[in-house]
Amino acid sequence: MKVAVLGGTGQLGSGLARRWALAGLSVIIGSRRPQSAADAAAALVQDLAGTKKPADVIGSANADAAKAADIVVLTVPFENQRALLEEAKPALVGKILIDATVPLVPPRVARVQLPAQGSAAQIAAEVLGEGVRVVSGFHNVAAEKLQHDEPIDCDVLIFGDDKAAREEAVKLANAAGLRGLHGGPLANSAAAEALTSVIIFLNKQYGGPAGIRLTGLDVK
Repeated sequence: MKVAVLGGTGQLGSGLARRWALAGLSVIIGSRRPQSAADAAAALVQDLAGTKKPADVIGSANADAAKAADIVVLTVPFENQRALLEEAKPALVGKILIDATVPLVPPRVARVQLPAQGSAAQIAAEVLGEGVRVVSGFHNVAAEKLQHDEPIDCDVLIFGDDKAAREEAVKLANAAGLRGLHGGPLANSAAAEALTSVIIFLNKQYGGPAGIRLTGLDVK
């Protein structure tokens, strides 16, 4: 499986790319600056050179990364979401897009501010149309923890109207060393997106980085 991480030079994107490369997946780091993506990919390959299996990571422009991948993950700030989706839309037809966008509106990022559409994930579905299976996830995992190789005690809620597409995203969450959980239809993404602002507040109040863990679930 080839996984493209659009916005993959950022903290969340680079962390996920690292985790998936460690899991043996082919990873394409996408960026609006292709050279930055290529440099990030080369650095990751070098960093993981001592692991059991050489990392299969390359870098390219966002649209090219989306075209070459089987599954695409979007990890960009809210203000860049729509423009990048519109740019990559032709390459996404027939594929699964996992949107990790959180509608944070600076400077009050610790306050829930959901968009009129209900969630960032629903904006993605609106922009891309029926030809793309949109799911969402990875909203509540601390990006800085992904940068290291230690186990992360964190759940990832995955939302989407297509159960099979959700299952693929759950598998990717598990491959990253997290616990992926089906969270229901795409509209439910609003809950996890809103929770990100709550977690930011908690981190400021108590120190962090915090994540979420659900108890009492019999997950096979």
